[in-house]
Amino acid sequence: MRFTEHLSIDCIRPSIGSVGDAYDKALIETINYLNKVECIRTKVFHDGPWRTVSDVEYATASWVEWYDNRRLHPSLGMISPTEFEAAHYTDKTSG
Repeated sequence: MRFTEHLSIDCIRPSIGSVGDAYDKALIETINYLNKVECIRTKVFHDGPWRTVSDVEYATASWVEWYDNRRLHPSLGMISPTEFEAAHYTDKTSG
């Protein structure tokens, strides 16, 4: 709901397709690939061998938090998505 509200405030149409179409599949395949490369196949979010499902769940939750909030994003001027969004709404309310 919150995501949809943000899009509506800025008059943005969602970039994902309707339920079950190819756009949904491409998006989730990209995220799954990034999770495997950046989280599962490295020691960044988990420093030991994967022993339980909980190990994977905890590391994935940490990766998602980093990915959504703290990663430096080249297309955003090498700032995090959280910083970019905060600046966007600050500019919108102060202008």
